Amino acid sequence: MLYGLERLIDLALGEDIATGDVTTDALIAPDARGRAVIIANETLIVAGLVVARRVFHRLDPDLRVAEIVAEGQTAAAGDRLMQIEGRMASLLTAERTALNFLQRLSGIATHVRRHVEEVKGHRIRLVDTRKTTPGWRALEKYAVRLGGAANHRLNLSDGILIKDNHIAACGGIAEAIERARRRTPHSLKIEIEVGSLSEVETALKAGVDIIMLDNMGLEDIRAAVGLIGGRALVEISGGVKRGNLADLAACGADIISVGALTHGAAAVDISMRIEATQASDDAPADQ
Repeated sequence: MLYGLERLIDLALGEDIATGDVTTDALIAPDARGRAVIIANETLIVAGLVVARRVFHRLDPDLRVAEIVAEGQTAAAGDRLMQIEGRMASLLTAERTALNFLQRLSGIATHVRRHVEEVKGHRIRLVDTRKTTPGWRALEKYAVRLGGAANHRLNLSDGILIKDNHIAACGGIAEAIERARRRTPHSLKIEIEVGSLSEVETALKAGVDIIMLDNMGLEDIRAAVGLIGGRALVEISGGVKRGNLADLAACGADIISVGALTHGAAAVDISMRIEATQASDDAPADQ
């Protein structure tokens, strides 16, 4: 299951409900029942139904929840995504929290799919970064996969990535790579960030598995790919946008990392509608 999901759901529900849902308590009898559907209001890539299900069940385990579409599927405006039946009060109280997860995660998946379409036909892997919402990383990277891209490191323990500040702290590229090679397990790949062709040459001489070309122009990227000549994987990073993805993908690199896959995505429009109600004989107690 997604790391930390139950804690995140508890935090989100606690944030929204606080000491109680005073509106629902005032209007809805405890034994009133009903059915709701969650609907896409625009074309989108579905992501987060598994989380929405957990939100409803966390609040009320007796709710009956059924996904109508699959995660990663394209939904058009008006399509039903999920149906929930049970206590009306539970449906209303969980609504916003469930939709917040769905709208954010589907927004990322939809945003990612648009980027993936830009590199169709190229031999390139599009990946995310660690530029994620604190606490949401596992969820946002899950949405990236549903959108059709791949994940870079999940966290700092996933691999060696020597960036500019590491290099500055070590006194140079060669020294940083040497320290990494001496002090880390052989099973971890070593990646280093470079910003010029001379730094590419230094990284190659020191021997690394992946060379990240950071904020380099197209001409230099092409030259770097030729210089590396398959001796290391090549990642392009920095200044990547949908508008230049196709040009970057044509340079012959192996990977393009895009922080905007997560931090640049907007939530999509998804709503919940009450479809059926079962009247209760009892009115809510006076507040």
